[in-house]
Amino acid sequence: MNFRYRKNITYSTLKSIALSLVLLTIASCNSTPTHLVITPEIDLLPSNQLTGRNTQLRVIDMRTSPHIIQILEPKEPAIILSSQRRLEAVIQDILAQEWQTQGLTLTDTSTNKMTVSIEKAIISVDQASITYDTQSEIIIKVTVDNSKQTLTSHFKKRAHSEGALNPNISTLEEEFNLHLSEILKQVLISKDIKTFL
Repeated sequence: MNFRYRKNITYSTLKSIALSLVLLTIASCNSTPTHLVITPEIDLLPSNQLTGRNTQLRVIDMRTSPHIIQILEPKEPAIILSSQRRLEAVIQDILAQEWQTQGLTLTDTSTNKMTVSIEKAIISVDQASITYDTQSEIIIKVTVDNSKQTLTSHFKKRAHSEGALNPNISTLEEEFNLHLSEILKQVLISKDIKTFL
């Protein structure tokens, strides 16, 4: 009889643990992430177009707030998500790597100075009761000073989408990565920048 009592407790305990794990899994699936993983992908082939040229490279974030996604819903606090890594650091690393594969030498002693300014990088979601509306915008300004003259170029990407119920954060993250990839590719293949260096 004592054995049966232990068996029932063990079965009941296992059942409780299994139910708790199921509820915990469901709750974690529905929770909003706290940060975004920004990993733009550039698929340019290496070249020697910029061999023999050099520049200083600096990327700065001019935005007043570092968040990338804001979800606004009437009478609710805004949900704000930033990049897991600072956006200017992500962009600096990618541009440096890609320009070096084109032969450009990055050095702090160069008379050429390139400044990449993040002027805007946001996905704004207006959440209604059963629909949402998304506006995304990225604006990057590149200034190149070659000690004789200065070149300023703006690169912009805007998009709009609508959907039912709630936006999927993973989809918004993917969309931002895609748009940032397109802008950075435009910067990297810019004939004006290459000529100015």
